[in-house]
Amino acid sequence: MQAAVLREPGQPVRTEMVSLEPPRQGEVLVRVAAAGVCHSDLNLADGLMGTGRWPLVLGHEGAGVVVAVGDHDTEPRPGDQDAELRPGDHVAFCLVPSCGRCRACRAGRRTLCEPAARSSLLGTMLDGSTRLRDVRGNRLGHAFVVACFAEYAVVPLAGAVKLPPLIPLWQAALLGCGVVTGFGAVKSAGVGLGDSVCVIGCGGVGLQVVAAARLAGAGMIIAVDRDAESLERARRRGATHLVNATSGDPVETVIAATGGGARYCFEVVGKATTLRDAFEALAPGGTAIVVGIAPRGTEVSLPASGFVSEKTIKGCYYGSGETHAALGAYAQMAIDGRLELSDVISHVIALEEVEEALGRLRRGEGSRNVIVIDEQVAGRAS
Repeated sequence: MQAAVLREPGQPVRTEMVSLEPPRQGEVLVRVAAAGVCHSDLNLADGLMGTGRWPLVLGHEGAGVVVAVGDHDTEPRPGDQDAELRPGDHVAFCLVPSCGRCRACRAGRRTLCEPAARSSLLGTMLDGSTRLRDVRGNRLGHAFVVACFAEYAVVPLAGAVKLPPLIPLWQAALLGCGVVTGFGAVKSAGVGLGDSVCVIGCGGVGLQVVAAARLAGAGMIIAVDRDAESLERARRRGATHLVNATSGDPVETVIAATGGGARYCFEVVGKATTLRDAFEALAPGGTAIVVGIAPRGTEVSLPASGFVSEKTIKGCYYGSGETHAALGAYAQMAIDGRLELSDVISHVIALEEVEEALGRLRRGEGSRNVIVIDEQVAGRAS
């Protein structure tokens, strides 16, 4: 099959012919219809998320159709939430295939599943092996236990969430990362009616934060970005105020607009400077939620005076909730017309254009690039 392969950080991502083994026990083979290009893919391609995973097939946000299910136990084990998957089912990928048994899972924090995190760090499946080989027979890793920048993907059963067939898969591709991360962040923060919200970074995930804040009833939603087109998309998603970070100090602008700072600030960039901005733009007693994934080694300096005014800063990874249940809820919202998926998509591309999409992300251009891998299955021509 064709797949987008990262040989080593800093080198162009190229489409190669690779081989994919059949699914083993507790795994599923999916025909990939479409996949979103996320900043996490860029960080991985640029070598900013640790070492030792290369070469690998990129991609973690996507959707497709089940082709085959590997043998599995008659009685589902904890974490095998989708043991009922059958060929023909539509699915979204879940990049944290939680085991249900580790300390984090038992504590109800499945997005922090320890075996899933370990496999993601190593670029392997949950059993520590890979299913991917290049034309010379050399091992290829699986990005984020998914590797969906390819015509097919083998993922753990818990890494594929069944979807209603009513959602076009080129749009459903966004559910498994951008939507669940953005909406989950707003839910975990507790945004409510009339709250003031600031969203720093209006890319694919930040736009979902804006939409979620609107649905939660926020009274003021301030979108901050350096790209005018991204800010316009944020306005269409529900932002009440737009702040171009290239014009003046965004923190001062947010404080002035809110009359003293926002109740919630969501950082969706992953940079030390924007992390600090999110904290400083808070009102006394406010909370900064860090959604963006910063490169490994990034450190942040915060003014200690903020803690005297009872400001809080917290992390939120992959929505910090029950991902499978959340994906089902967001899929239903899309079906009911309460969640628009396609309006965050700035570019629809082919698999061979992954490197160009990563370049746009580096330059801060556009929001979500969606790769249409199978036009017929995806429900849209590229």
